[in-house]
Amino acid sequence: MLPRPLALISIIVPFQLGTMTKLNASPEEDAKTVAALDTKYQAAVKANDATTMDQILADDFVLVTGRGSVFSKADLLDSARKKEATYERQDEEPGTQKVRVWDDTAVVTALLWIKSVHGGKPADLALCLRPGFLAVT
Repeated sequence: MLPRPLALISIIVPFQLGTMTKLNASPEEDAKTVAALDTKYQAAVKANDATTMDQILADDFVLVTGRGSVFSKADLLDSARKKEATYERQDEEPGTQKVRVWDDTAVVTALLWIKSVHGGKPADLALCLRPGFLAVT
């Protein structure tokens, strides 16, 4: 049995979709694009791939953790470059990702299992609810 959720991670993520999506794409096409970018972003975080993270995230990216800590795009890219965290798991539980699109905004929710070492301290945040707000303009 998996442990109960240990943390809530809230993400306000303006992804850079303007050059990646077709003009006048349907909400379904936008949802597929956002889902693919979200999955690609999670893999980049797991691999400390700052280059891919930089390509996906908008310059005004903000991460707000469940404890109220705030991190900018620059903060996360710097952390990835320094490999401040190493991840055994940084994975969405299969079938839990849901993208909802309204006009020029999409909301992504998923259950995320993070098992990592950060600053020498291990963390096993199993099945965190991860709401994310993604601009699709």
